[in-house]
Amino acid sequence: RNEAPDIDVDFEHQRREEVLQYIYDKYGRHRAGMTATVITYRIKSAIRDCGRALGIALDRIDALSKLIDARVGQATLAQRADECGISTASQLGKRFVYLVEQLVGFPRHLSQHVGGMVMTQGWLCELCPLENASMDGRTVIEWDKDDLDELGILKVDCLSLGMLTAIHRALDMIAEHYRRPLTLATVPKDDSQVYDMICRADTIGVFQIESRAQMSMLPRLKPRCFYDLVIEVAIVRPGPIQGQMVHPYLQARRTGVQPEYPNEAIRQVLAKTMGVPIFQEQAMRLAVVAAGFTPGEADQLRRAMAAWRRPGVIDQFRMKLLEGMRERGLSDEFAERVFLQIRGFGEYGFPESHAASFALLVYVSCWLKHYYPAVFCAALLNSQPMGFYAPSQLVRDAREHGVDVAGIDVNASDWECTLERPGDARGAVAEARSVSDWQLRLGLLMIRGLARQTAEHIVAARRAGGAYRDLADFTRRTRLGQALITRLADAGALSGLTGDRRAAYWQALAQDNSAKELTLFEATGADVDEALPEFLQPMPEIEEVYADYETTGLSLRAHPVSFVREQLNRLRVITARELASTADGKFVRVAGLVLVRQRPGTSKGITFVTLEDETGTMNLVLKLAIWERYYKVARRSNAWLVNGVLENREGIVHVVVGRLEDLTEQVAGLVVKSRDFH
Repeated sequence: RNEAPDIDVDFEHQRREEVLQYIYDKYGRHRAGMTATVITYRIKSAIRDCGRALGIALDRIDALSKLIDARVGQATLAQRADECGISTASQLGKRFVYLVEQLVGFPRHLSQHVGGMVMTQGWLCELCPLENASMDGRTVIEWDKDDLDELGILKVDCLSLGMLTAIHRALDMIAEHYRRPLTLATVPKDDSQVYDMICRADTIGVFQIESRAQMSMLPRLKPRCFYDLVIEVAIVRPGPIQGQMVHPYLQARRTGVQPEYPNEAIRQVLAKTMGVPIFQEQAMRLAVVAAGFTPGEADQLRRAMAAWRRPGVIDQFRMKLLEGMRERGLSDEFAERVFLQIRGFGEYGFPESHAASFALLVYVSCWLKHYYPAVFCAALLNSQPMGFYAPSQLVRDAREHGVDVAGIDVNASDWECTLERPGDARGAVAEARSVSDWQLRLGLLMIRGLARQTAEHIVAARRAGGAYRDLADFTRRTRLGQALITRLADAGALSGLTGDRRAAYWQALAQDNSAKELTLFEATGADVDEALPEFLQPMPEIEEVYADYETTGLSLRAHPVSFVREQLNRLRVITARELASTADGKFVRVAGLVLVRQRPGTSKGITFVTLEDETGTMNLVLKLAIWERYYKVARRSNAWLVNGVLENREGIVHVVVGRLEDLTEQVAGLVVKSRDFH
């Protein structure tokens, strides 16, 4: 096409910096640099900057920033400002609202692109200005990535995928513990049991098909081969959804009957996807065979489809498409339907090759989850942050699949999560043992606020001198301060040394080796733990669970909702497990912790929420009117009591919310962080 190619390469996300430094070393800093990107104001950043400029109290600005919902729209800004004590009737309030609305979308600062690298034959500094990035070892050009496309300058996007990291780690663990060397190419293909798991939507933690939308599609599409996964990856996208392609495809797939095609050329383009253009290449080819586009014009159409952040660009081709199809004897109805489908790709269209490469990772991750659930969970936890679900949901899902999970322990845990034989302090390599012979040991990385260097120091001291005998021995050998010891006690990592978490707190108060030299008596191990006072009672289970959530985000002991189940039973609240056997259309009342809030751009303001209780997860649907009516609870509370109507059809279960109540008082003191609008 007489232009620079568009090159995107996905690497393991924990090795991206290694790749970038390789490029710098290979081509030299005088020929390679990261491209810049212009960061524009969004509603929250505009609120904070305008509020500071106008001298509005920081607590009110902070409250408004947390309360505002950019996904709903700016029309609610004045209402939310009034709720936070910023009177929009005053001159200051009016000026504030006006400035925020004007500032949204305005350039804020120049930043570096996540992975776009420019490489030139000549000296890069002779082409554009260069500067050092804030991160060591990086050089950045001062031109925006979109300007590079207009100038025809080659840019290679060195992108990253967390699942590539997780798969690499999982395959390494399988080779170490099961003596089974595998690669992406040698994982057994077309395994019917893996596809059975996919059809059940048992896909928490796997690549791409773990979202609410994908999990609701799987029981309907029922993938049974690799190409089905290719279509699954591509069809649950804004493009096919807005182009109204999903239901026609599912209907054709259910009946197995191909639709009637106007001519043979169109049949050849659409037959493999049951008459629906799911992939970007099909849309381009359809414009050629149905509307008489030249290859150059089809490429312009591709560019328009790629400009999905600029809605309306694709509409420039409407008349040419419609007139071209009329000239070839195609009906106006067919022409309009094809245009709507092609315009859907203006929001987001997947190339077939992209979908195929993603489908490979989908299958491999599902295969790992099915046959090696402990390995798969450990790999995901060691590859965080990534994916759709928090570590607590990944661990819970692994336990539901029969994985024995052991807690954090300074005498057993490494920095990363590992596999070990049940009953052993540390797992050893074994010859081709069964999956059930290994349990998952949570690593010290799960503790929030614990530096890797500190954790590795704990592990090194344990390996050098053997297992820690008690807390005094641990303190003497690691020489950690009270703050770190207390943090470890909070996470339950010292329970093996003290027998009780509250005892660990008490003994930690007596330890203070952070700044003194070891004496002869300390060096010989003469120190012992201080005797516990008789009045010291063991910590109640509910307090231990709350401490687990605060320090690690999960608990192996119990679920917080289980402690209020008796109260919920009196309110006729049913559990997540009972929803599956409840009749469609029945009024239900459920309660739990909020895990995820989602509002896709194609949802017309509907918010999808995942709720969790001690028996499982529940899917909620909040229409825009309900979201607005219970806005403060919906936006800020992470524990809900929900009244609604159950929809239980074709294996898809969700609750359409009618009323929302805050459950925070019943779980007071619990720290839970949801993943909002992921």
